[in-house]
Amino acid sequence: MPLLTVRTERFPIAGTFTIARGSKTEAVVVEVNLRHGAFLGRGECVPYARYGETVEETVATLEALANDVAHGLDRIALQERLPAGAARNALDCAFWDLEAKSTGIPVATRLGLPQPQSVITAFTLSLDSPDAMAAAARAAHRPLLKLKLGADGDADRLRAIRAAVPQARLIVDANEGWSADTLAAHMAICADVGVELIEQPLPAVDDGALATLARLVPVCADESVHDRAGLGALRDRYDAVNIKLDKTGGLTEALAMAEAARAEGFSIMVGCMLASSLAMAPAMLLAQRATVVDLDGPLLLARDRTPALHYEGALAFPPVPALWG
Repeated sequence: MPLLTVRTERFPIAGTFTIARGSKTEAVVVEVNLRHGAFLGRGECVPYARYGETVEETVATLEALANDVAHGLDRIALQERLPAGAARNALDCAFWDLEAKSTGIPVATRLGLPQPQSVITAFTLSLDSPDAMAAAARAAHRPLLKLKLGADGDADRLRAIRAAVPQARLIVDANEGWSADTLAAHMAICADVGVELIEQPLPAVDDGALATLARLVPVCADESVHDRAGLGALRDRYDAVNIKLDKTGGLTEALAMAEAARAEGFSIMVGCMLASSLAMAPAMLLAQRATVVDLDGPLLLARDRTPALHYEGALAFPPVPALWG
C-alpha cells in the first residue's frame, strides 16, 4: 500500500500579486507524495483563507490519513472521507498520478479522453493603478488578459487597459469586490470596453442581485460555487462556472462537476490558485473542453518546479509524465 508524506513549499512571486482582498509575494503550497514501491504519485494544493483553510490545518488533515492510506484508503473512498477543498485535491491528484505511473497508462487514457493538446490561457494582471495596469497589459503581449479589479477606480482601469491593448480579449475578476449598488454601472462599462466575462462581481452571500439584473456581459461564479452540490442555486444568477481543483477537492469531482455544469447549460471556465505547475497539470484535462482557461499560475512565479509545464506565449502545453499524469 502507498506511503503518504506531506510537505509545504514556497514559491516566490515575480513581484507582488494583488487582488481586492490583499497582496502576496509568495505562493505557499502543500505537496502530497504517494510512494508505492518504485512509483511516486504527486499532487499539490493551495489552502485558501477565504474558505477557512490554513496551511497548517491542511497538512495535519493529510498527515492524519497516512495510516488509512497505508491500509487501503483509495481515491474513491477519499471522496466521502474528506470534504471538497484543498486537502482532498492534493491527495486525489496524487492518487491519479500514482495510478498512471504504476500502470503506465496516462490519466487521459484511463478516463477515455483524447490526449490533451495545448490551450490558450489567460494571463492575469494584478490589481494596480490604471496607468500601471495599462502598462502591464501592453508589456504582456497576450491575446487574453484577466484583469483583477474590485476597488475604487475600476472604470478608469478598464478604459485605460482597453486603450492600451485595443485588440486583446478581456475578462474581469472582481473577487467579490463590487456591490449590488454599483454592479449595473460596472457592468455597463465592461460591456462598453468589450469585456467578455465578469467573474464573481458580488460577494457570494450577496449575489442574489444577479438574478434581477440584465447581464450585459456573461457572469461567471467562482467563490459562489465549489462542487456539483452548489450548481442548482446558480441557475438564475450566473452564465458560467469557474472550476478549480482546490475548490472541488480534486480532479475526480472536477470532472463530474464539469459534466453536470454543461448539462445545466453553464459555460465552463477552468481556473487556478497561485501555484506551481504541479497544481496546473491535472487541470489541463479539464481545459480541453473549457470556454475560458485560466491556468497561468506558474507564469506569475519567480521560479517553478522542474520539470514544469511548458508555456509558449499564451499557449499552455500538457504536462510531461515526469511532472504528472
